[in-house]
Amino acid sequence: MAETNVAAQSKAAENQNPEVEKLRRVFAKMTDRCKEDIPNGNPEEFLADLHKVLEEEKSAHRSDDLDLLYLIDKKNSVGSDYVPKDLKPVKNNDLWNVSRNDLSLRPESYAALEELSRAALQDGIKLMVSSTYRSYKYQDGLFKRYVAQDGLELAERYSARPGTSQHQLGCAVDFGSITDDWGDTKMGKWVYQHASEHGWSLSFPKGYEDITGYMWECWHFRYIGREACRFQKKWFSDVQQFMLEFVAAWKKTE
Repeated sequence: MAETNVAAQSKAAENQNPEVEKLRRVFAKMTDRCKEDIPNGNPEEFLADLHKVLEEEKSAHRSDDLDLLYLIDKKNSVGSDYVPKDLKPVKNNDLWNVSRNDLSLRPESYAALEELSRAALQDGIKLMVSSTYRSYKYQDGLFKRYVAQDGLELAERYSARPGTSQHQLGCAVDFGSITDDWGDTKMGKWVYQHASEHGWSLSFPKGYEDITGYMWECWHFRYIGREACRFQKKWFSDVQQFMLEFVAAWKKTE
C-alpha cells in the first residue's frame, strides 16, 4: 500500500476534518487486497464522494427496509423471513422481455431497470430479464439442487447459500442467457458499457473470486445507485465488493 494513497494521507489531514480520523480507522479494517486496489487520492475528496453515495442511498430507499447498499455475502446474511417491502412484479412489457412469469424487484430497483431498459431500447436493444428476487426458500432449493448436481465445493463457487444471496434483497438482476458467452453478445456488451450510468453494478467480476466468493458472472448486476457506481469505479478499482465492505464498515464505526 503506497504511502501516498488515501489511507496514508488521512493521518496528515486529521486536524482539518474529524471524519478523516474515522476514515483512517475504517481503512485499517479493510483487507490488504482492498487497500492495494485503492488509488492515490485526497481523503477530503474521498469523503465528499462518500457522502454523495450516502445521501443518494438515504433518498432512494425506504426507512422500513434494508439499506440499498446492505452488505450480503458469504459472511453477512439475512434471515429466512426477510422479504423486501412492496416487491413489484417484473412482467413482459414494451421495455424488456422476461424468461419466466414469477419475477419481482424492490421498487427503486424496478424504476432503475425501467430507466436502463429505455436507454437500451434507444440503441435498438431490448433487454432480457432472467432472474430477480429469490426468496430464502427458493434459494435453499436451488443451492441444494446444485450441490446434488456438482458437489458442495463447486456449488459454493457459483451459488449462494440461502440467506446470503443478493437476489433475496430484491435489487439484483441476471440478464440474458445466464451463460459466460452472454457478455460477448450485443446485449451483454451494451449492458457492460452503460449499466453504471443508470446505477447498476457488476457484482462478481473476473479475477476476484477470492474476494467475492463467487466465480465471474457476466450477467449478474446489482442496483446500487449512480453515485455508488461512480464511487466504486473511482476509488475501489470498480469492484463492488470492496465498496460495499467499506460502506458497511463506515456505518458501523463511531
